[in-house]
Amino acid sequence: MKRNEFGRLRFPVHVYPRSRILGSIIVLLLCICADAQSAQFLPEIDTYLEVNSDVRLWFEAKGTREGRTPVQSEIGPSIDLYIKSLPKLIDLAKLESDNSESRLLILSVGYRYLAAAGNAPGTNRIEPVTTLQGAIQGGFRVWDRNRFDLDWQNGGYTWRYRNRFQLERGFTFGHHRITPYASAEVYYQSRYQKWSETDLYAGLRLPLGKVVALNAYYDHENNTGKAPNQQVNALGLALNLYFSAH
Repeated sequence: MKRNEFGRLRFPVHVYPRSRILGSIIVLLLCICADAQSAQFLPEIDTYLEVNSDVRLWFEAKGTREGRTPVQSEIGPSIDLYIKSLPKLIDLAKLESDNSESRLLILSVGYRYLAAAGNAPGTNRIEPVTTLQGAIQGGFRVWDRNRFDLDWQNGGYTWRYRNRFQLERGFTFGHHRITPYASAEVYYQSRYQKWSETDLYAGLRLPLGKVVALNAYYDHENNTGKAPNQQVNALGLALNLYFSAH
């Protein structure tokens, strides 16, 4: 077991093949959710295209939960604007697939369409997002995301504010990297006029080269919008694809 020039532990690649790492991640998260009271599965595919060093377009298609509604589909595009790189973040992001992880500030705006079950009307959503990132001692990376969901459904308008804070640390195995993380997100919803939801996440990111990455996570949601409180557990698995036009 050796250390590279940045002090990270390095292991022989053949000891930790990617398929074994991925299999262990999925088995672990399935075990976590096996005893959940109302476990749900949230699949996701995100495709990113860097237009230049400061602008990125991406398209998202996923299953999502919206408050007390069942899992529904969500689809739509976004644009990211990168602002300022930091040397410490660049170092931490060297073996990651996502180049945005080296940026101090990311400004985003997106559109999403949420399809409802049955004959219920869908939701049109505009998503302005600001994400601030930093590196702290011990090789940890932190980020804080502030997001608004501006929703129009069947002629009505509602909004909610979401703040998510995440702490993570990557570990290098040969030429590969695995990043466990934990985060918490709180929601203020206009329809209830209060902080009405809290989500706690635990997950793992696994880059598979510079184009493909997997993100597997467990989500515990506590919704207090109206009585009685509702708690939901979910397992999410996201496939992220990264491309560059420059």
